[in-house]
Amino acid sequence: MLIDVKDLVKVYPMGGEEVRALNSVSLGIDRGEYVAIMGPSGSGKSTLMNLIGCLDTPTSGTYFLNGREVNKMDDNELAAIRNVEIGFVFQTFNLLARTTALQNVELPLIYAGITRAERHRRAQKALDMVSLTDRMSHRPNELSGGQRQRVAIARALVNEPSLLLADEPTGNLDSRTGEEIMALFRKLNEEGNTIVLITHEDDIARCARRVVHLRDGKIVQDHVQESRRLPVAPAPEGSAAAPPT
Repeated sequence: MLIDVKDLVKVYPMGGEEVRALNSVSLGIDRGEYVAIMGPSGSGKSTLMNLIGCLDTPTSGTYFLNGREVNKMDDNELAAIRNVEIGFVFQTFNLLARTTALQNVELPLIYAGITRAERHRRAQKALDMVSLTDRMSHRPNELSGGQRQRVAIARALVNEPSLLLADEPTGNLDSRTGEEIMALFRKLNEEGNTIVLITHEDDIARCARRVVHLRDGKIVQDHVQESRRLPVAPAPEGSAAAPPT
């Protein structure tokens, strides 16, 4: 099992009181699964994402990622596991504006101490996986919204992480571009990547194979579904810079 969460509790102090964002959540995710975590605002899905992504620590409970007990790690160990084991894809892309697509994808490898030649090779391979080889010298403002998200996905994949964690990855995209990105996630999952997707949109969640519903900090439903079939992501646009979406 890749993710093994048991009795996870997260309590935040607020105004002299305590808010229980997660209340004894237990969840297991196997390697190669494609899971959507859903819930309304305040359900705890963002808190659960932060804990799964090692961006925060639980108040109580246990979390094992790839056989390692995360909740007992110190800050340096957490930083290392975030860089090696988890690839993050965010709604806002989080690309560096003054660097090329290739340089943005190389960033996690710089932190990992990889040589320059090997960084180039791996980053080019990751950009090829998302059909952006011909855009690797472009900066973010020379790319469309969908292309910027593809760069972000390539950056998340470049360290060959155990887990791809996506937070509302189509939130800043139009519906057509969003479908292209979801088709890319489906392709990546079919190639063996484990994907956990955080969303509040039913259409996006239906693209996953399994959906976990949260409400008031608890899992209220966990079911396997027939994922919605999307068209295969199209080939990248021509060599001229596309206008931003």
